[in-house]
Amino acid sequence: MPRRTGLWDMFEDVAELLADLATAVRWDQRGCGRSQRCAGPWTTDRFVADLDAVRRHFGLSRMALLGHSWGAQLALGYALAHPERVSALVYVAGTGIDPDADWHPAYKANFRARLGERPERLARWQELTDRPQLTEAEDRERAVLQWSAEFADRARDLEHARRMADPWFGVNTDCNKALNAERRRAWGTAELHAACRELDLPVLILDGAHDVRPRSAVDSLERALPRVHRVVLPDAGHLPWVEDPQGFRGAVADVL
Repeated sequence: MPRRTGLWDMFEDVAELLADLATAVRWDQRGCGRSQRCAGPWTTDRFVADLDAVRRHFGLSRMALLGHSWGAQLALGYALAHPERVSALVYVAGTGIDPDADWHPAYKANFRARLGERPERLARWQELTDRPQLTEAEDRERAVLQWSAEFADRARDLEHARRMADPWFGVNTDCNKALNAERRRAWGTAELHAACRELDLPVLILDGAHDVRPRSAVDSLERALPRVHRVVLPDAGHLPWVEDPQGFRGAVADVL
């Protein structure tokens, strides 16, 4: 279960939700969360190799992969590199295979609009973002404010975001910046589109309709994949298992 860049494993709820369907293997990616801090390298190829090391450690010949956000990109990258080792791919809340320029401006606008529904939150987030240095408490506060925009339920968004930050391990910003820069350079190529058209395994694209990242970003991936099913949960945001656990479970159960 790969996760977002620079963060740690937050899939406990997912593992519990799917416990009777599959044995979940979760890990903290290189240099992030509970893993030993290191200097990288921060590349998709390195993270794909790390994922394969996890597979070998558990003696798995094939596995179903579930990746969320940037982790969805990693899971797709692994499946493209090693399709014979993947039985199914669950691609949750990713951003597709077109260039960032096609969706990122809309994401930034949607994020500020969502956070701006609580003007005091947007002002505080901007204040913390503009500071050159943050304490650990301020870093966590900034993340919680930012993550609150990920949820459709505006009455519980802050509660959900605080759960994501408990426990708090700190964001590996070097990892985050390096992998995002790599995606901007390497994603959206004709070669990537062609490789996806050749990916002969079942793929579930699973989204929340209220994700601030425009869901149209994933259209290109859906068009390219030969064996794809797409489910959009109407009442969920970027972490659909939090806001629609039964809808999420039902969709994943179908592909597993």
